[in-house]
Amino acid sequence: MTVSSIRAPVRIIGIDPGLRRTGWGVIETLGNKLTYIACGSVEPPETLPLASRLLGIHEGLTKVLNEFQPMEAAVEQTFVNKDGAATLKLGQARGIAMMSPAMFGIDVAEYMPNLVKKTVVGAGHADKNQIQVMLKILLPKAEFKRADAADALAIAITHAHHRSSAMLRKAVMA
Repeated sequence: MTVSSIRAPVRIIGIDPGLRRTGWGVIETLGNKLTYIACGSVEPPETLPLASRLLGIHEGLTKVLNEFQPMEAAVEQTFVNKDGAATLKLGQARGIAMMSPAMFGIDVAEYMPNLVKKTVVGAGHADKNQIQVMLKILLPKAEFKRADAADALAIAITHAHHRSSAMLRKAVMA
């Protein structure tokens, strides 16, 4: 048996949490090769109460997880901004974004926004347009209609590049 015959692609979901739109992107990685699978966003109606919006995010992510069966998940870490209430609400959406894959037994890694930008673009302060341009190069078949889905693909790519160090950190902490 050769090394290449026992290697298998790893399917990764990246999640960009938000109350209005939670972006998701699914890729596969095998060695250095990245393959686009799908992306989109979960968009609960803004008129719903907070608890119902959070439930909508969970239900939407559950549907995506059932359909695409990822093996690993990555979520963007929250940055703290000046509006404490907005940060708290985003944290609640992040909790749902982390809990949903965890309910499937999927390990969830977290990445800071600057690391995502640096991994995909090469600069930690890249803008959304630069990320989308690089995504078209890294995943030429990717079709994303919203920035949230593009950001989720970038998070998945970041995990693909950093997953061995994330697994090592987890092993050390266990």
